[in-house]
Amino acid sequence: MRQVSLREFRTRGSKALEKVPAGETVLLAGQQGPAYFLIPVMGDVAAEERELRRAVAKASLRQSWRLAQAHPISDEEIEHEIAAVRAARQESPKS
Repeated sequence: MRQVSLREFRTRGSKALEKVPAGETVLLAGQQGPAYFLIPVMGDVAAEERELRRAVAKASLRQSWRLAQAHPISDEEIEHEIAAVRAARQESPKS
């Protein structure tokens, strides 16, 4: 995987990607660190988009699990949250 600065990519566009071998993923990074992946399309765009969405969803789920493990809540807190949402739904007018 190659890394290209966001500034270089914005100012030089395709010229910044000329040295990247065909099919290789590019990581765009700014001053705050990694920002985007550029992933080459190899075949069926729709199938690749589904795979990419699936990978992003799995990464998001793993992040949620890590956060849940770092900040566990009790069953009582969960029940309290559920009760609060139910109460709010009953108070709001139905559309």
